[in-house]
Amino acid sequence: MTADSIDKAGPGAKKKRGRWMLLLVLLVCASPLIASYFTYYVIKPEKRSNYGTLIDQRAHPVPLMTTTTLDGRPMALAQFKGKWVMLMTGSGACLEACQKQLFAMRQLRLMQGKEMDRIERVWLITDREPLETLVIREFDGTHMLRADAATVAKWLPLDPGTTTDDHIYLIDPLGHLMMRFPRNPEPRKVYKDIYKLLKASAVG
Repeated sequence: MTADSIDKAGPGAKKKRGRWMLLLVLLVCASPLIASYFTYYVIKPEKRSNYGTLIDQRAHPVPLMTTTTLDGRPMALAQFKGKWVMLMTGSGACLEACQKQLFAMRQLRLMQGKEMDRIERVWLITDREPLETLVIREFDGTHMLRADAATVAKWLPLDPGTTTDDHIYLIDPLGHLMMRFPRNPEPRKVYKDIYKLLKASAVG
């Protein structure tokens, strides 16, 4: 097609062509992650042994919600796109179970060795309770963000008889909620799930 024929096609054809080009670019960017999921969960179903529960991304899209750092600065979950995110929720009081989850996320990241920089840790704090300085220092490196409790509860799926505070969730590098780990999980099994996903994916 020559430049003259494109010009004669008019602005409608140019706009349509632009949309197709944008779609093509998006598909190229997303293809590594899509391919890794397809290989891991479809082509080799006999080897599928994930410990965490896979989440239907269409049923649980990441909501548009205001999240802020402890000093009140806006920081959206979208800012972590491009990384794998381990996510937990809980009160700022952070009692024993909360501290165990923070410890587990820190250790699970460290266990990934040279791949650990591909992972971020996020704690959504669902109330206005002040945090103890010792907790902040002990789990430095965890992004501690205040979020609306009702929005978080509506977004995150649960195991029967649990609350969002009982689970660690996993968000993929494209920003999709994709896995939930059970209450009081077995660390080695969680580690294996994350290890397999990092190994299968070229993204993040």
